[in-house]
Amino acid sequence: MKVLVVGNGGREHALAWKLLQSAQIEQVVCVPGNGGTATLERCQNLPLAVDDFEGMSRYALENGISLVVVGPEVPLAMGITDYLQSQGLMVFGPVKAGAQIEASKAWAKALMQEAGIPTAKAAVFTEATAAKSYVKSQGIPIVIKADGLAAGKGVIVATTQEQAETAIEAIFAGQFGSAGNFVVVEECLIGEEVSVLALTDGLTIRPLLPAQDHKRIGDGDTGENTGGMGAYAPAPIATPQLMARIQTEVLERAIAGLKSRGIDYRGVLYAGLMIAPDGEFKVLEFNCRFGDPETQVILPLLETPLEELILACVQQRLGEMPPIAWKPGAAATVVAASGGYPGKYDTGKVITGIKEAEAPGVTVFHAGTKLNQQQEIVTDGGRVLNVTGIGENFQQAIAQAYTGIKSIQFQGVYYRQDIGHRVLN
Repeated sequence: MKVLVVGNGGREHALAWKLLQSAQIEQVVCVPGNGGTATLERCQNLPLAVDDFEGMSRYALENGISLVVVGPEVPLAMGITDYLQSQGLMVFGPVKAGAQIEASKAWAKALMQEAGIPTAKAAVFTEATAAKSYVKSQGIPIVIKADGLAAGKGVIVATTQEQAETAIEAIFAGQFGSAGNFVVVEECLIGEEVSVLALTDGLTIRPLLPAQDHKRIGDGDTGENTGGMGAYAPAPIATPQLMARIQTEVLERAIAGLKSRGIDYRGVLYAGLMIAPDGEFKVLEFNCRFGDPETQVILPLLETPLEELILACVQQRLGEMPPIAWKPGAAATVVAASGGYPGKYDTGKVITGIKEAEAPGVTVFHAGTKLNQQQEIVTDGGRVLNVTGIGENFQQAIAQAYTGIKSIQFQGVYYRQDIGHRVLN
C-alpha cells in the first residue's frame, strides 16, 4: 500500500521510517517532508503546504494512496481529516471537532472537568485585568497558557507577579497569534511530567510506551519552553500500576467524554501528565497527534507493524487487535537545535556528520532540514535533528545518542548535555 504522511518534522520522518520497515508498505509520500524524508528509500517529498487539502486530495486519488497519516496539529485543527474523508480517503487523525482537545485549552479543560479527569484547577479569561486580579488572588507560582495552538511555546510558568502579568499582556497582545484570544490561568503543579500517547478508534484506546520529554532549552530544565529538546522511553515513573490508573481515569474517560459530545475520535490522544511526589497525577494538557520528540523514542521500540495499528484505528477494530508488542530495552533522543532557538535563528547552514552519527544503535531523524540545490542537507528550522540511541538500558541508549550527536556539525549547533538526567539519577 501507499501512504501519504502530512508534515515536515522529526515526528514525520520517524513515522515514514517506521512505516517503510513493513513489507506491506510500497511507498511513503511526505507533504512537504524534509531533508531526511527526501533521502529515505521508497520515500518521496511532495512540495505542498500542509493546509493545501485540495492538492493533497487530488494527488492521493490520482496516485493510489491508500492511507493518509497526519502528523502536525495545525492541519488537524483546520479540518484536514473532515475534508479528505469527504473525498473518499482513509485518514488517521481526529476530525476538526476532536482536534479542539488541543486547539483550545479552555475547551479541553471543560471536557476534563465534565468527564471527571484529574486536572489542575484553572480559570479562563478574555481580558487582561480580570486575569491579573485572579493571579493576585491565587498567588505565585502560577501557570499562564495561551488558549490555542502555539507550537509548544504558549505556556509560561510565572514565579513572580510581574512575570505573570507580562505573560498575560504578551498573550493578549497576540504574541502567540490567534492563541491569544483567551488566557487560561492554572495552578502550578509540582512533580515530574510524563507523556502518554494512546491510539484509539473511538471505542477502544490503547496506550503506547510512556515517554518523558525535556521542554526547557537549558540544562537542568532551565530557560524558555521549547517544542522539546529530547526524550526517553519507557519512562519508569509511569509504573504499570500508574498506567492502569491512567487508562481508566484519563484515557477511557476522555474517549467517553468525546463520545458524549458526539465526536467520533480516531487517531492519537496524547495526555501530558504531572506525577506528584506522592504518586498522584493530574492532566496538564491533551494533544490530538503524535508527540514530537516522543515519537522518535517510542517508534524505534515498537514491534507491532505501525500500519496494522493505524488501520485498526481507522477501521474501528482496535479492540480485535492482539496486545501491542514492544522490543526490550530503552530509547533516548537528543535534539540538535539552531543557535538562538527558541528565539530568532538562521537557516541554510550546511550539516555534516549525519552518516558518521548513524552507527549501529543510532538513528538520526531529520526535523528542520532540507536538501538544497547542491544536494547538501542544510538547516531549515529551530529544532534541526533528533539523534536517537537504542540500548539494553537507559545508560546505553543515552550514551549512544550522545556519541552520535558529537559527529553532527553545523554553524551554531546547540544541544542539551543532560537529556535523561532524571532516569540516570
